[in-house]
Amino acid sequence: MDAAALKLRRSRRDMLVQTLLVVFVVLVIWVAISTAHTNLTELNMTSGFGFLERATGWSYSFSLIDRSIDDSYSKTLLIGFLNTLFLGLICIVLSTILGFAIGTARDARQLGLNSLATVYIQIFRNLPLILQLVFWYAVLIHMPGPRQAFTMGEVAFLSNRGLMLPGFNVSPTVVLAMFAAVVLLAVVIFRQKSLQPVQKLLLWLVSGSGAMLLLAWIFAPADSSIFSIPAQQGLRFRGGIGVPIELVAMILAITLYGSAYIAEVVRGGLNEVPSGLTEAGKALGLSSRAIWFHVKVPMALRTIMPPLGNQWIFIMKATTLGVAIGFSDLFYIVSTSITQSGQTLELMGLLMLSFLLINYSLAQLVNFMNARLALKGH
Repeated sequence: MDAAALKLRRSRRDMLVQTLLVVFVVLVIWVAISTAHTNLTELNMTSGFGFLERATGWSYSFSLIDRSIDDSYSKTLLIGFLNTLFLGLICIVLSTILGFAIGTARDARQLGLNSLATVYIQIFRNLPLILQLVFWYAVLIHMPGPRQAFTMGEVAFLSNRGLMLPGFNVSPTVVLAMFAAVVLLAVVIFRQKSLQPVQKLLLWLVSGSGAMLLLAWIFAPADSSIFSIPAQQGLRFRGGIGVPIELVAMILAITLYGSAYIAEVVRGGLNEVPSGLTEAGKALGLSSRAIWFHVKVPMALRTIMPPLGNQWIFIMKATTLGVAIGFSDLFYIVSTSITQSGQTLELMGLLMLSFLLINYSLAQLVNFMNARLALKGH
């Protein structure tokens, strides 16, 4: 038998094996769906997604858009999805910034700075996240009330009711538009090859701030300022942005926990940079700051990005712990919806699909950044 015939025979065999595998998987899925449908019928439980148009009749603690107890399940699930995405992105940004700072301190030669960073990592990395979350939540709910609230320059207040911050005097929908504009500007600016990383960051901060001010000026009420400053009035606050205590606890716990892992990733990446490169930078008369920005960080990023992407995905999945303290993330909304509607399979399917979409998008972003950072020829 010649080589061409042998190759054709192997190709047909591989095709037959793959076809049989696909048929087997389809049969397993069909049997599972049929069995579930039969069991639901025997229990007098309806299946399908028609329940999404029904009103929920219950409320929850936090939403980025206007809500009421008459909202449909579809809108309530959308609110939970936006809450999860909002919390995850905030924690990713804060954890990355803090993690880079701690990781750099961990790599420093100063004994005191290195020791403090090491203690931070050992504490927050080795305690379970759920334990840290419950601890911070317990601390926050036992803080003084609004009358004795901790104040920061009379423009921000922290009490057992939550965190009050100054903000723009616009609707939540406009706030989402601001957030989208800032993200879009980041994508456009950081794709520019002609600018240094620090220049990109400064340009993004300036242009993002300008875009938010412009949107606030356009959509703010005509008879009031574009800024809303919280003011204490008896047992409550008026104006500003109210951040519920559950969201504060979630951001605090996930950021501290995630930054400890990211710090170790950063330290490992910085240690991978050949010492000859830093010595060459010193020989050229570069300062320690210039060496860190122009030599160590660009080289370390090629090593840091893959594990950093894994940490981002983990942080996004960690938002599901909000159900432990009553934060209205997607997992909490789905859990409550299952209890109220009984549509377990449909809601669990939507939950899994949502996290697949979010985490797959994060993975694609990391792959894109890896491709941009890769050396030519690799």
